[in-house]
Amino acid sequence: MLTTIKGYYEEGRIVLSEDAPVYSKTDVMVTFLTGPDENKPNKRVPGSLKGKVELPDDFNEPLDDLKDYM
Repeated sequence: MLTTIKGYYEEGRIVLSEDAPVYSKTDVMVTFLTGPDENKPNKRVPGSLKGKVELPDDFNEPLDDLKDYM
């Protein structure tokens, strides 16, 4: 049976928010969730690629490779 119980880690101890539903020695696995700011990706900045990307003048022209399919 798998059971998840929320808690927190502080000063080398794990404190559970409720009692575990087992009464004998049981194997456990602990997953540490990082704080909200540690794995948060950076916000995108609109226009940050301006001047770094160029499109050729014939960008919207049909491709020669596709002539047989037209």
